[in-house]
Amino acid sequence: MTALTLSTAGAATLRADALVVGVAKGSGSKAGSLVLAPGSEAADKAFDGKLATVLEALGAAGAEGEVTKLPAPDGLKVPVVVAVGLGPVPQKDEAYDTEALRRAAGSAARALSGSKKAGFALPVASAEDAEAIAEGALLGAYAFTAYQGGEDKLAPKGKKNGNGAKLPLGEVALLGAKPRDKAFKAAAERAVALAEEINRARDLINTPPNDLYPESFAAVATAAGKEHGIKVQVLDEKALVKGGFGGLLGVGQGSTHGPRLVKLAYTHPKAEKTLALVGKGITYDSGGISLKPAGHNETMKCDMSGAAAVFAAVVAASRLGLRVNVTGWLALAENMPSGNATRPGDVLRMYSGKTVEVLNTDAEGRLVLADALTRASEENPDAIVDVATLTGAMVLALGNRTFGIMANDDAFRTSIHEIAEEVGEASWPMPLPADLRKGMDSPTADIANMGERMGGGLVAGLFLQEFVGEGIAWAHLDIAGPAFHEGAPYGYTPKGGTGSAVRTLVKLAERTAAGDLG
Repeated sequence: MTALTLSTAGAATLRADALVVGVAKGSGSKAGSLVLAPGSEAADKAFDGKLATVLEALGAAGAEGEVTKLPAPDGLKVPVVVAVGLGPVPQKDEAYDTEALRRAAGSAARALSGSKKAGFALPVASAEDAEAIAEGALLGAYAFTAYQGGEDKLAPKGKKNGNGAKLPLGEVALLGAKPRDKAFKAAAERAVALAEEINRARDLINTPPNDLYPESFAAVATAAGKEHGIKVQVLDEKALVKGGFGGLLGVGQGSTHGPRLVKLAYTHPKAEKTLALVGKGITYDSGGISLKPAGHNETMKCDMSGAAAVFAAVVAASRLGLRVNVTGWLALAENMPSGNATRPGDVLRMYSGKTVEVLNTDAEGRLVLADALTRASEENPDAIVDVATLTGAMVLALGNRTFGIMANDDAFRTSIHEIAEEVGEASWPMPLPADLRKGMDSPTADIANMGERMGGGLVAGLFLQEFVGEGIAWAHLDIAGPAFHEGAPYGYTPKGGTGSAVRTLVKLAERTAAGDLG
């Protein structure tokens, strides 16, 4: 993990491998020109006041995510200056948007992979700005290298394997913050805790499914619980059979790796509210007997991204000492085809007692979530939020960067949407149309796991709603789009697992602790 320090050094005297400054697109009378952002004064002075001119000559325009490197002149202790675009310059008396700062810091950190230390002199008008820059840099510096760089015993002198990937930036020195100020220190601590847990979630998502399966995931959660004072309970196959968890058992019975239901409980002695988080944890999804077509299997290790997000959020809540009880439920299974696998047409008796006719074994996430939602409801929390890479329909509706929010309470749905937007996670509120429920009627069971094809993401939400306890506020986050990024990295978003929804869940826990959700 990249280290973070609140540096007391000035930009001109900092000794590091690079100095990062911000640039923006001009507006008004400066439209079309490059504007240097606050924090770049020392660098501009070293360039005799011509830094913007030099950058423009190199093609820099201040566009968001744009990175321009140039040799540092005398007057700076660093050898390289990195100018990163912040997008349009703010209107008069307005500060730079925290998400713009977060993305710019992430872009710069990625561009500096292989460096030991870099100073970040981006605009810092408040502790919130400092936190955004720190968070973006720590997330942007992320790299998954666990399976690279081993020794090749067949190569001469044990030559190492790997694709030549550089190590992440070693240290982020944040300039312009106030190291002795309580608000800035708290902001830095929050950024580190949040980034470390998001990156832990990314590691889990990126881990190959031959190494991450229900039992090994449960072991990771158990170890983290011991480290952070979280009570962890793991229900194995025998316990699931005894408890009647038909959804988890039905999905997992085709695999040699049996299912697990993991409960993580963080409690605070002064907490007045309890928040339950439920995560879909399909460690690999082949589709089961309803096998996925060619080209759709390769990234299905990411189908446990919801459970990874829930796990990370609970640990982050503990590390931050939030005054709220947060319980995480990880519904873990591997969906495989075999002679023991659930067949289309089978009927499962769920933990709630309801029976479900399985029309498609690739609609498995809702089955494991249903059992976990029922179990979470038994503890009567103030609210339940489930997180899942649930439907391709949601990707078709909202694209690859936005997750959908459904809920049984409009005000709760609105609150989560506002929180997600505040922390920089793109989301959109979605309805639960009652007319779509009829499509899941079954002549054999209480409900089928499939309904109308059109509006499939909403149908899945309606299915889950059937398993939420009466009177409990509930929301469903379908993160199928943003959970796993297959394109080129951008901002602080890497290729592969992203840790989508963690920031939203942690902020929700903070709001609940503060009593802001009623």
